[in-house]
Amino acid sequence: MSRIVVSLGGNALGNNPQEQKELLKQVATPIVELIKEGHEVVIAHGNGPQVGMINLSFSESNSTPEMPFPECGAMSQGYIGYHLQNAIGNELAALNIDKSIASIVTQVIVDENDPAFNRPTKPIGSFYSKEDADKLSEKMGYRMIEDSGRGYRRVVPSPLPIDVKEKAIIKSLLEAKHIVITVGGGGIPVVVKGNTLVGVAAVIDKDNASAKLAELIDADMLVILTAVDNVYINFGKPNSEALGNVSIERLEELIAEKHFAEGSMLPKINATMAFAKNNKISVIASLNNAKEAFKLKAGTIIKG
Repeated sequence: MSRIVVSLGGNALGNNPQEQKELLKQVATPIVELIKEGHEVVIAHGNGPQVGMINLSFSESNSTPEMPFPECGAMSQGYIGYHLQNAIGNELAALNIDKSIASIVTQVIVDENDPAFNRPTKPIGSFYSKEDADKLSEKMGYRMIEDSGRGYRRVVPSPLPIDVKEKAIIKSLLEAKHIVITVGGGGIPVVVKGNTLVGVAAVIDKDNASAKLAELIDADMLVILTAVDNVYINFGKPNSEALGNVSIERLEELIAEKHFAEGSMLPKINATMAFAKNNKISVIASLNNAKEAFKLKAGTIIKG
């Protein structure tokens, strides 16, 4: 049996908690099938829209204090983790499978000198029109960019993950045959200050964090489930082309040709390539095709 890291995209989890709960009922089924087959499963998830909404709600409130970004990330880990535990737990119970599932509030260590802190690129929160984005930028001081033709979003620094503080706990839970939800939203970014860890205002890309986690726990496969069926070249254009089985070398050529957006698909490509280079398997597919993707029958498949 295999050890599989499943990474769920924050943008694929709906626009509000109720949509998220309904969508996770659908994704729970193929994940539980993996568990039923005896695979060890670790679930990671994005939080870009969710952490942005949490942060903005505190920022706009006249009655509550402004909430630091690391704490907003921890809040998103809690409520998304709860929805995942609930959906997967209910599906397990329906099949009389006696398995425990736990969400780990996860700190991910980054380098305080990472150049990403001087160049925000990670989109978070909702999509806005140009007019509304300009108003937010003026009022809140946010940096706003156009995101993949879908509107304007706030961007924040996205440093690379170095290590996962709670990796020993995650390994122990897996060895005890439990299901683990971890590195939510890429993990809470922390830097090392002497003998302490200090949270920083950033969002680690959850795909980079998932790939780092998969490496640290010696997973066999990394599956990134997102809002699109495949990786595309010329995305959104008449000559767009879906990629099926693709080599690392071909992806490197496409990256050099600037086919992938820096704030959306490029981190997924880089993460899956980094993991696959260790003679592993990576997959990028949609939530709707999760069942087939786990069997390597759907999505974009990268093998080392």
